[in-house]
Amino acid sequence: MKLLVKFNLVFLGLFLLAIGACGYITRDLLQRNARQEIGENARLIMANAIAVRSYTIGQIKPLLDTQMKYTFLPQTVPAYAATEVLNELRKKYPEYSYKEAMLNPTNPRDRAVDWEADLINQFRNGSAKGELFGERDTPSGGALYFARPLQITDGGCLLCHSTVDAAPRTMIDKYGPANGFGWNLEDVVGAQVVSVPTTVPLARADRAFKTFMFSLAGVLISIGIVLNLLLYSMFVRPVMKIAAVADRVSMGELDVPDVQIHSHDEIRTLAESLARMRKSMIQAMKMLGS
Repeated sequence: MKLLVKFNLVFLGLFLLAIGACGYITRDLLQRNARQEIGENARLIMANAIAVRSYTIGQIKPLLDTQMKYTFLPQTVPAYAATEVLNELRKKYPEYSYKEAMLNPTNPRDRAVDWEADLINQFRNGSAKGELFGERDTPSGGALYFARPLQITDGGCLLCHSTVDAAPRTMIDKYGPANGFGWNLEDVVGAQVVSVPTTVPLARADRAFKTFMFSLAGVLISIGIVLNLLLYSMFVRPVMKIAAVADRVSMGELDVPDVQIHSHDEIRTLAESLARMRKSMIQAMKMLGS
């Protein structure tokens, strides 16, 4: 088997090994980074919603308490304010969603769907505490959800949600007496749920992975071509010349010219050794002839 063929077989094996190892490590890293990005986006949206709730309770509600005696203003409700602000955000980023899902909401739009009700029940029965992260399939692709429990820790909430008789008449006039009552202190009545699509970040990670792998393959192929050219010019071609001269000398052609090697390496040493051997053979033949 020729030297170049052996070299290229070894190089091909190393090439495939490098591509496989780099591909496995890079894809895993990019996927993990994409999921971390999704999680950070979800936390950012949740932090924004919590900030809006705090702002509404601390600064908006006190300003509108007087008007609430005459007409119910949903802008004073933290859940309403947070939902409206995040709905404005969705006009620019429609794939992101925020919902304050309730099992028994005052506003029908906040009623939990099946998968949201499952999250709330996990908080209620104690199987989940603090936060829940997970993934689910949606019609538009995979999505990561981030949920926090909504627990009644402030007795002020019960003024509107304990019984129909205790609730403000203006709220009853707006939403009716059928929903949003029967809440108790320390009850988990719902969950803040942020949904962030995984499709876009993961697709971006896949594009980065493909770009990297094609670039890596291109670099390795270029290195292989350069190494083949160097191997041929520095080793294979000089050795072939030396082998041709050695073959002619072995057949008795002692007048064959020496191989001229201009490099200062082992190949030149080999050529010089062959030249000395040829000259020694000529001298020996002359001595035998005399």
